[in-house]
Amino acid sequence: MRAVVQRVSQAWVDVENRRVSGIEAGLLVFAGVGRDDTAADAEYLARKIVGLRVFPNTEGKMDWTLGQAGGALLVVSQFTLWGDVRKGNRPSFDQAAPAEEARRLYEYLVNELSREGVVVRTGIFQARMEVGLVNQGPVTILLDSKKQF
Repeated sequence: MRAVVQRVSQAWVDVENRRVSGIEAGLLVFAGVGRDDTAADAEYLARKIVGLRVFPNTEGKMDWTLGQAGGALLVVSQFTLWGDVRKGNRPSFDQAAPAEEARRLYEYLVNELSREGVVVRTGIFQARMEVGLVNQGPVTILLDSKKQF
């Protein structure tokens, strides 16, 4: 399972010109499910996301977690994180999970994040979404449950 995590001062999701979700300060998480991913991968990502120390403490040092900073999460499914362009320029999505399996693990990730006691908002799975954000920092972290960056 892969995620791109961005610290934001605000983020939102629109579908068909209608705002369907949004947060103020917190983390925007784009999450993609791979063909071989399991519930353990979602659990790992959930722990990592809520444990990231990417918010400034009272001295301005990047040291606080989402919970310590009082932020929220906006989690958006994004299968294109599995796009492979090593051969040519058109992405191959062979390693992305089939839609129903991806939905199950995406929802599992959202539930695991909710269990951590933080506010969690979501996009709409498989919808054509317009995602807006104000990246704060900028701070962007790549997470992969199977390898280190």
